[in-house]
Amino acid sequence: MHPGFVWRDEAAALAFAAAQTFAHLFVTTPAGPRVAHVPVLIEDGHLRFHLANANALTPHLHGSVALASIAGPNAYVSPNWYAGADQVPTWNYLAVEIEGAVTRMDAAALVTLLDASAAEHEPRVGQNWTRAKMDPARFGAMCTAITGFDMTITAVRATAKLSQNKRGADFDGALAGIRAQGEGALAEAMAAERSAP
Repeated sequence: MHPGFVWRDEAAALAFAAAQTFAHLFVTTPAGPRVAHVPVLIEDGHLRFHLANANALTPHLHGSVALASIAGPNAYVSPNWYAGADQVPTWNYLAVEIEGAVTRMDAAALVTLLDASAAEHEPRVGQNWTRAKMDPARFGAMCTAITGFDMTITAVRATAKLSQNKRGADFDGALAGIRAQGEGALAEAMAAERSAP
C-alpha cells in the first residue's frame, strides 16, 4: 500500500468506525475462518456487540482474538478523469480494521449494551424506542436468545485512500468524477484530505 494511504490518526479512525456502527467480524474457528455481520458500539477502547446464540461464531468468540472490518464510503476512479495520460483504474475508500480479545458479557452487561444501542440508533431514524415499551418478561425471554460480547481493542489499522498520490489537475479530475457519481461523503473526505496541512 502507498504509505500516504495509511490513516495514522487512530482517534479519528475510531470515531469514523463508531459512526458507521456496522462491522464484519472475523474469527478463526475449528472449521476455518468465519465472519459475522454485526452492529457495534465503539467507545473507551472497547468494541461491543451481540450475536444470536444460533450464529456459528457465537460459541467460538469468548477468549478468541477477533478482527472487525468497518468500511465506509468507496467508489471506482476512472483513468479518464485524470488530466494526464497513461493512468490506470483504481478505487478510493475509507476502511478501519479493529483487532482485539473478545469476552462474553453477563446478562446485566447485555441489557446495558441493548439500551445503549437503542439510545444510539433510535434518534438516527427519528424514533424513541426503549425497552420500557416492552413487557419485561418478553424482553427477558428475547435476551436469552442472544449473547453480548466485549472486544478490548489492541490494534487499529485504518486506510484512507483518497487520491493523495495525485496532484493538481489529476486530483481535481478524480474529485470531480467522484462528485459526479453522487459519492458526496467520499468527495468530502477527499476535499478534507487535500486541505489538511
